[in-house]
Amino acid sequence: MRNVWTICRRELYAYFVSPIAWVLLALFAVLSGGFTSLSVSFFVQETMASQMRGQPVPMSVNEMVIAPLFGNISVIGLFLIPLISMRLFAEEKRQGTIELLITSPVHDLEIVIGKWLAAVLMYSALLCVLALDLSFLFIYGSPDWKPVLSGFVGVFLQGACLLAFGSFISTLTKNQIVAGAVGFAFALLLWIMNWWTSLGDSVPIRIVSYLSIVSHMESFSRGVIDSKDLIYYLSMIFLGLFLTTRSLESLRWRS
Repeated sequence: MRNVWTICRRELYAYFVSPIAWVLLALFAVLSGGFTSLSVSFFVQETMASQMRGQPVPMSVNEMVIAPLFGNISVIGLFLIPLISMRLFAEEKRQGTIELLITSPVHDLEIVIGKWLAAVLMYSALLCVLALDLSFLFIYGSPDWKPVLSGFVGVFLQGACLLAFGSFISTLTKNQIVAGAVGFAFALLLWIMNWWTSLGDSVPIRIVSYLSIVSHMESFSRGVIDSKDLIYYLSMIFLGLFLTTRSLESLRWRS
């Protein structure tokens, strides 16, 4: 664990001494704050409109604010997560330090987990901004905390999953732009797989739909933590890290 934490700290330092972390935090703050403000404004307008009509309708903050907000945040992640993972190994290859890293007395798995953990912590910093936005709902209202907690669990697991595959993609090139573009394309592919459900209900279509990130995020947004969704995300994280380790191992043998 000492080697993992050393590599993790090194990567976190690299994020925050460069503009990457601050630009991502600023972008996410603007987008999450904007979506939160729009969701709350829409909820307030609908509540006031129903009262003015003399027919007040009970409205749920969880259904009208929290669930749509986490859905929008998961979409934002498709664009920002590749920007976090694209530099993990591509930058090492560009600078020529990948040879020093893979020939050091550190296991490939420790390198992979250390870098992936740093990316996950960077992504968690973005989610802290979202937590700050949602804190105002609890200050001025009384929403149910369970859907909020499950929503955070969902977007965190989704981000960890995409970061695992983004790490693998980053090992395949020394160009960060290419790694980021391919990472975004892969994330988008996992996103649109859910659209295949409109083509029928055959076994291949159900398999493709199961691989979609969207179908597993919906339960978390509604406040439900299902074991099949947890198994999906954990399995995808394991697969992404496994592929990254094998790719790094091939670099070690070629160096």
